[in-house]
Amino acid sequence: MATGFAAIRARAEQRKGGAGALAELLPALVSNADLAGTPDDRILAGMTRRIFCAGFVWRVIDQKWPGFEEAFLGFQPQRLAFEPDEFWERLASDTRVVRHRAKIAAVRHNAAFVCRVEAERGSFGRLLADWPAGDEIGLLAFLAKNGARLGGMTGQYFLRFIGWDAFILTRDVLAALRESGVEISEQATSKRDLAAAQEAFNVWTRETGLSYVALSRICAMSTGDNLGVQTLLQRMHGED
Repeated sequence: MATGFAAIRARAEQRKGGAGALAELLPALVSNADLAGTPDDRILAGMTRRIFCAGFVWRVIDQKWPGFEEAFLGFQPQRLAFEPDEFWERLASDTRVVRHRAKIAAVRHNAAFVCRVEAERGSFGRLLADWPAGDEIGLLAFLAKNGARLGGMTGQYFLRFIGWDAFILTRDVLAALRESGVEISEQATSKRDLAAAQEAFNVWTRETGLSYVALSRICAMSTGDNLGVQTLLQRMHGED
C-alpha cells in the first residue's frame, strides 16, 4: 500500500530547486478532445516509432523517420492493410527504414488492428479518449493482446507519446514506488506488479489532483540520477 505522495513531491522539489522549478519540468497534458481527434495514420505512426525505438538508439530512428514516413506510405492504415506480400518483402531490403523483418511485419499487423478499431469505434483516437484514465493496465493489456509488439514498455511509451495520460514504469519510477511502500518487483512485468502500480497512482491522483503523467514524472525526479534541467527538457515528450 502506497504512502502519501507529499514525501515524494518534497524530495523532487528539493532535488530540482523548489516547487516552481519542479512545476516547469512537468509535461503538458493533451486534452481528450485533441486525443480523440488524432488521425489514425498518426496512431499507426506512433505505434511504429515506439516499436522501432525499442532496443535501438532512439536518435537513429528519429533521424531516419522521414524515410519511414515515405516507405510506409504515410502510415495510412487502410492503404497498408491491403498492400500485397510483395510490398512488405520489398520493405525488408529498403534502406529508408531499419530492416528488421519482425518489426516491419508488426506494422502490417497493426495497420489491420487500427482499421478494426476504426470500424468499431470511429477512430483509434476516440477509443483512447474514452478509455478510463484509472485503467492504464487494462489499456496496455488490450494493446498487447490485439496489436503486435505493443506489450511492456513499448505500449507505455506509445501511450505517453501519443498523448494519453500514462505513467511509465521506468527504473526510477519503480524505485519511487518501492520507497513509498508499494510491494513491486525490479521489473514490474507481472499482473500483480502492474495492479499494484495502478492502485498507487490511482490513490495519488485522487490525493493530489495531478495527472498520471505529472505523478510519473515527479516520481522519476525524486530518486536516481539527479539529471540537469537541459537533459530533462530533452525528455519532456515522454521518457521518464
